[in-house]
Amino acid sequence: MRDEASFVEFAEGARARLRRTAYLICGDWELASDHVQEGLIRVYVAWPSLTRAGREHAYARRAVVSAALDHARRRSSREVPTEHHPDRPVTGPTGDLAEGVVVRDALMTSLLALAPRQRACVVLRFVEDLSVEDTAAVLGCTEGTVKSQTSRALASLRSALQGSPIGDLVPEGAQPW
Repeated sequence: MRDEASFVEFAEGARARLRRTAYLICGDWELASDHVQEGLIRVYVAWPSLTRAGREHAYARRAVVSAALDHARRRSSREVPTEHHPDRPVTGPTGDLAEGVVVRDALMTSLLALAPRQRACVVLRFVEDLSVEDTAAVLGCTEGTVKSQTSRALASLRSALQGSPIGDLVPEGAQPW
C-alpha cells in the first residue's frame, strides 16, 4: 500500500538536494527541476518497496541522475533556437511567401531542364559545396569535365532565368548559390 503522506514529505525534503545534484550534471536550473520531477516520478512508482528497504534517498539520487543522462542522450536535447529556422518556407526578396514559391519553382524548373551530368555538377558544387576535385571523384570523371559541365550549366541557368522572377536576383557573372 502506498503511503502518500510519507512520499510527499520525502519529496519536499529531498527536492533541493536533488535539484543541486541535477544542476551539477546538466548546468541549467530549469532543466534540473525537470530532471528532479522525472526522478521523483520514478521514486513514486517504486515507493512501496523503497520504504520497506530504507533506500529512498539512494534511489532518488540515482533516478535523478538517470533522468539527466537519459535527457542528454536524446537528439532533441541538442536543439538550439535560432533566428531563422531552416524548415520555414522560403520567401521572395520582398518577404512574400507566394513570391518565394514562384522563385523556387522557376529555379527547380530550370535545374530540371539541365542535362543530368550538368545538374549533378551544379548541385554538388554549389548546394553540397564540394570542390572541383571532390565533385570529379563523386561523378567518376576528370576535373576538366566538371569545370566544363558546370560552366555550361551556369550559362544555361542564366539564360533560362533571365526573364523569370529569379533573373533579377542574379547579377551577370555571379553565382546565386
